[in-house]
Amino acid sequence: MSALPRAIVFGAGGQLGAAIVKRFQDAGSGQYSVTALTREDLDVTDTMAVARVIRDTAASLVVNCSAYNDVDRAESDAAAAFAVNAFAVGAMARACHQSESVFVHYSTDFIFDGEASEPYREQDRARPLSMYGGSKLLGEWLTADAPRHYVLRVASLFGGASARSSVDRIIAGLASGASVPVFEDRTVSPSYVEDVVEATVRLFKDGAEPGVYHCVSSGATSWLDLGRRVAAELGADERLLAAVSVRDVTTPAKRPVYCALSNARLREAGVRMPDWQDAISRYVRRVRFAARPHPKVPA
Repeated sequence: MSALPRAIVFGAGGQLGAAIVKRFQDAGSGQYSVTALTREDLDVTDTMAVARVIRDTAASLVVNCSAYNDVDRAESDAAAAFAVNAFAVGAMARACHQSESVFVHYSTDFIFDGEASEPYREQDRARPLSMYGGSKLLGEWLTADAPRHYVLRVASLFGGASARSSVDRIIAGLASGASVPVFEDRTVSPSYVEDVVEATVRLFKDGAEPGVYHCVSSGATSWLDLGRRVAAELGADERLLAAVSVRDVTTPAKRPVYCALSNARLREAGVRMPDWQDAISRYVRRVRFAARPHPKVPA
């Protein structure tokens, strides 16, 4: 029996990283021998340690799911944001170049200014409004130090093992009968973790052209309309959704208002992403099934 190909997953404790590891270990989907590293296992800002683990593992694939995601805190803690989202990524890319590994990294819609009137394409000009967005954009640029690299921009990520996303907040609020504030004028193309994982695997397994891809559900929605979709799936009263305008909310970091992303390049590479309505419906059904009490099976 031949040895399994080796993969490293940085940020393996997060919602996306844990799902990637699970997918790689699935016997029915082409297994990898996975080195799964959480933040407790390795500090990705220790660039020498990062280079060492990539070299010593001799992995053919390196997937970086680690990220500094506290958008507002990054405004006052820019050094930490850039250390994780940019300089650590550069160290990974250089090590992947040396080891001839495929490098997969995830970015964000926050690299755009939100002033477009139609979905952003990969080649559209980036103009981040925040320190977080700036750190992620620099990370994208540094990823190119690995010749065989894929940058997958995700947006409003939901799903996975944790229930801490904005979608989960809406589900929990509606399910409990509480009022749920949602933006009526912020437009996004959300990313469902399960779909992102499948798209990731397809890209490098099919040998797609390296570069940047928008890995988001097809279509675009306001958070208010997304909330209405959740309410319909739950059978909840959509009047619990309290419409809020972006201009009426003050946060340390400015958010892009219109940030729909086109996934046409991904589709041209042979990867079709389901529409956002389908992704939300599948996730809400999964959450409801997981919460349903199941009868105990006699021993």
